Amino acid sequence: MPSYLNNTPYIDYKGGLELGLSMDYYWNWFGLGADVDFIKNKPKSIYPTSNLVDANDTPISSFNLTEKGITRLFYGAGPSFKYQTNNGKFTAELNGRAGLASIKGGRTELWETSTSTGQLLNFHAGYQVNNVLSAKGQVRFSYFFNDILGVHAGAYYLRHFQATELYDNTLGMSSGYQPFAPNAKGMDVLTGPMMKREEPCDCDIASIGAFAGLSIRFPAIKKKVVKPTCNTCDRYSLAVTARDKFTKELLPNTDVVLKDIAGNTVKTATTNSFGVVVFNDVQPDNFAIQGALYSVNLDGNAVAKGEFVPNQTIQKEILYSDLNFILKGKAVICNTANPLDQVSVILRNPSEAEQRNTMTDAKGEFVFNIKQQATYLIHGKKANYLSQVETVSTKDYNRSTTLFVKLEICMDDADCGKAITLNNIYYDLDKYFIREEAKPELNKLVQFMIDYPDVKIELYSHTDSRGSHEYNRILSQNRANAAVDYIVSQGIVRGRLTGIGKGETLLLNRCADGVSCTEAEHQLNRRTEVKVICPR
Repeated sequence: MPSYLNNTPYIDYKGGLELGLSMDYYWNWFGLGADVDFIKNKPKSIYPTSNLVDANDTPISSFNLTEKGITRLFYGAGPSFKYQTNNGKFTAELNGRAGLASIKGGRTELWETSTSTGQLLNFHAGYQVNNVLSAKGQVRFSYFFNDILGVHAGAYYLRHFQATELYDNTLGMSSGYQPFAPNAKGMDVLTGPMMKREEPCDCDIASIGAFAGLSIRFPAIKKKVVKPTCNTCDRYSLAVTARDKFTKELLPNTDVVLKDIAGNTVKTATTNSFGVVVFNDVQPDNFAIQGALYSVNLDGNAVAKGEFVPNQTIQKEILYSDLNFILKGKAVICNTANPLDQVSVILRNPSEAEQRNTMTDAKGEFVFNIKQQATYLIHGKKANYLSQVETVSTKDYNRSTTLFVKLEICMDDADCGKAITLNNIYYDLDKYFIREEAKPELNKLVQFMIDYPDVKIELYSHTDSRGSHEYNRILSQNRANAAVDYIVSQGIVRGRLTGIGKGETLLLNRCADGVSCTEAEHQLNRRTEVKVICPR
């Protein structure tokens, strides 16, 4: 947005393009920099061209307007001041520049062509000047996503001092306009003569502007110097402890980064089982200490050059202050300690319609960050495996005393055609309704059928040996039907399910007809099994 202080009442100036290159070198918060700016804009004639008449009341309705663009090239250098956060991601800068500029163009002519004589109505000769003394001030804010690439935005003020206008020898002026006055009819009447400025104006030109773009930071290239072994030389070490801010718990497996004041990474390491990492052979300097645990940044710290003491270890802490819990889980094969890798673990918060996914590692382990006062459903998904659906409620935990919530997901082998016994699907004697403790197990089957919409399920229901064979066949069929009805009530299409009653034909223990058994032994036979029927 330019401002030309050249006293041309009927010529204004449009905003335009600014392209710039800014280079800065900082020692700490102070540095030196240089800027090159190319600015382009156009003049704009605002002389009234509607309801215009000459002295004889002859309407003037046709015009010839010429507006030449103006280009300015500024190059300057000066001091730079910087504030930077400890992690080096955010930077605020104030730059001052003094230098020279060239200014060219801007000729503006407005002629009326309605009369035979054709009068010049509005004029400015423009500029053709080099090495104009100029000054610039700007603020810039930058945010870096990593050590190299970032974005920035800012604003500047640029002023050129005493930029001399051109003088047109043919017209005998540097600028001028044809005066006018309104008449009784509301028309603007040319009154003449031409108001001319015969002496070119040494006028200032100023601009304010805003800009945004990409920032590229070039880390210092450090040559590797092989130093001879020195047993008597001073050594400097830095120990960093990662700790939870609220529970004071030490945090193993925390990634720690040591950066210099320019944001370059000097050393990296991961905390040990005691939550500590030690950086040896550190050359004393000003450093920022950053940390991250499971992609959550810790509150960083800093160490000043003067804190280093020869042959001693400086102790610093970084704190995990996130208010969420960390859910540490493990997927295993049911009834074993064998971990399952490459399991897609799905975490859902039904009250907020939130869902997140992750994969288990080679140890079957996975991690989620979970909110306070929330309830989550979590299950695993892997081909040919049937997962438990677990409920985790952080309402049972206090963040001031707990950071880690631990969970194990059990997954049954569900190969096609293989029978799987569903745990806790037991029935009362002579009854076939679904007991409350059976519903979570059936929900596991529901989730499996949602995850794999092409498979079908056969449910087999069994009874104990008490009662006649026919009675037990009918009872077991009713139990199978009850299990099918429950699954259908959870949104599964009935055509994907088959319920089969097996009666007392497949007992799991010795409790056949006439054998005395405990109630617990008989209940073991009152069960439901499933078989996965895969698509062909």
